[in-house]
Amino acid sequence: MHPNPGDQPPGRRPEPADDAPAAPFPSVRHAFRVLEAAARHGGEGVPVALLARETGLPPGQLAQLLLTLRRQRYLERLEDGSYTIGEAVALLGAGGSRMRAVHDKLLRGMNDLRKATRAAIYLGRYEDGEVRVTQVADAPGTPRVNEWVDFRSAAHATAIGKCLLTQLDHDARREHLSRHRTARLTSRTLTSERAVLAALDRQVATVPTLDLQEYAVGTVCAAVPLTAGREVGCVALSLPVHQTHRLRAAAEKLNTEAGNLLLALSL
Repeated sequence: MHPNPGDQPPGRRPEPADDAPAAPFPSVRHAFRVLEAAARHGGEGVPVALLARETGLPPGQLAQLLLTLRRQRYLERLEDGSYTIGEAVALLGAGGSRMRAVHDKLLRGMNDLRKATRAAIYLGRYEDGEVRVTQVADAPGTPRVNEWVDFRSAAHATAIGKCLLTQLDHDARREHLSRHRTARLTSRTLTSERAVLAALDRQVATVPTLDLQEYAVGTVCAAVPLTAGREVGCVALSLPVHQTHRLRAAAEKLNTEAGNLLLALSL
């Protein structure tokens, strides 16, 4: 799934090496390997033992992937215990309906995350040098944050913006901050460019990025990366400040379940 370092687009942080620590959710590259193996056997189904041999995946990881792919309807488990391609993959390959299928799959996944975390869910991307929030899943009990300052101008203060900037290299981060100054939005906002860059450098890729009332008083947020191919993306959640005690558990759930959204994006 990952391109060679020489193929990286300008400003993108280099992809981690194959021996880097694994993300908490199943690898999308490995998921594709399982789907390709199942597809080669058509509708007759392929036994788990044969899937293990053809994919080279250890039993524990394969079992986790099979469970995830079944839940998302990418695989179907037959009566004899073998696996075949599921209806979600068939729908995604149906010509002009592909984009609608991907859109619907993302919305279902985001709403599932909203219910699981009891928080509003956001999908963010870094496109053409700007932070963009492309989709939001909210409800009366899980309201979205009030965008009182354009998210494009507040990357230094939002979990979404900081998570996207951490996926860029140092020069690209500096260039972004030169166009969008680090304005004070609340008393907790970092306004020193040097301090913001240092905080981004310290951020660990596998740990959710947080916003503790840095963007808006009364709201806390968390975000984790969603990198599909060369695109820089993330998924985030927001909670009212009186529910800060739930932020850690909600962020861990977000981190664990984000792979389902990433798989839909990749397909």
